[in-house]
Amino acid sequence: MNERFEQVLKLARGIVKTWDPKMKWMWGEALLGHALWKLDKLRGTTEFHAFLKNYCDYYVANPPAVNQSDTVAPALITYPMYLETKNPAYKALTDRCVDYIMNEPRLIEDSVNHLGNSPEGKIYPKSIWVDSLMMFSVFPSMYARIEVLPAMTDVAARQPRVMSKYLQDPATKLWYHSYWTKQKTHYPRRPIFWGRGNGWVVASLPMILDEIGEHPEKKTIETIFQDTCKAMLGIQRQDGGFETVLNKPGKTYRELSATALVAAGWFAGIRKGLLDKDTYLEPARRAYGLVVDALYEKDGVLHMPDISDPTIPMPLFPYLGYKLLPKRSDWSYGLAALLFAAIEEVRLLRQS
Repeated sequence: MNERFEQVLKLARGIVKTWDPKMKWMWGEALLGHALWKLDKLRGTTEFHAFLKNYCDYYVANPPAVNQSDTVAPALITYPMYLETKNPAYKALTDRCVDYIMNEPRLIEDSVNHLGNSPEGKIYPKSIWVDSLMMFSVFPSMYARIEVLPAMTDVAARQPRVMSKYLQDPATKLWYHSYWTKQKTHYPRRPIFWGRGNGWVVASLPMILDEIGEHPEKKTIETIFQDTCKAMLGIQRQDGGFETVLNKPGKTYRELSATALVAAGWFAGIRKGLLDKDTYLEPARRAYGLVVDALYEKDGVLHMPDISDPTIPMPLFPYLGYKLLPKRSDWSYGLAALLFAAIEEVRLLRQS
């Protein structure tokens, strides 16, 4: 393992040492747990499994709500832990997420209302969000491959095409945050492209492709991925990072969760032969290196800065909404993004 990977591993160890495993049953914590599991899988270890099992045990004792795409994502933790332990209670948690994915009413084509039937979903306009490519689609692609469920593979594989149809700008190939179905328009309405949202696209599509095999949607997903990566390459900052508003260079701020997600996706794209190594490897390494170099130590634990707060797409003043959103250290989803990037670089290096 290289020096940067050792830094990321130190970061991960600090997380499980200092965090309470009774994390929220929510998307960010789900991705962090999934990244820790993938880190163990990469290394052939079970170092982080006790932390993840404690998370599962807490929600066995305190059943969570599974009522939106963001609360489906924790199955990325419960299912791998079920496979390891065969604990039927972990299976029951996973089954609730599977049921939601397959049976939640569709809002537009094969995509669900992102906020589902949660309390906030009853208030916020019915809409699909770019976030769902990661939160709603990655788990079923993995679950369906292992459990051999073609119908579920179809659900996961169709999401990128539907999301691209309504959210990807045909001119720039960048992605809007959301599409409100009643109003029949994306939000923000004018071209404002959120950095982390585009990062979700670049990081999640290779994950889905890794799982669906030679599915009829494969070529479409590959094209969507390549178009998005080309668009992102053209707006990368000189320091290797990406801004929280991608198409306002120098006017917002660098956002390290987006930067790490893009690095993860680019490493994976090179590994899969979808991106030209001579074109993308150096930019991917600059992005990844920027995030690793930004880590700082406090009380013997590494921390990751410059992660923007959770974001809801709003119609009024969307540019200011993104620009003025605070950034903090150690948001779970930002940490997950960096772990994904570290994992994908090692996978690429092992392939070389």
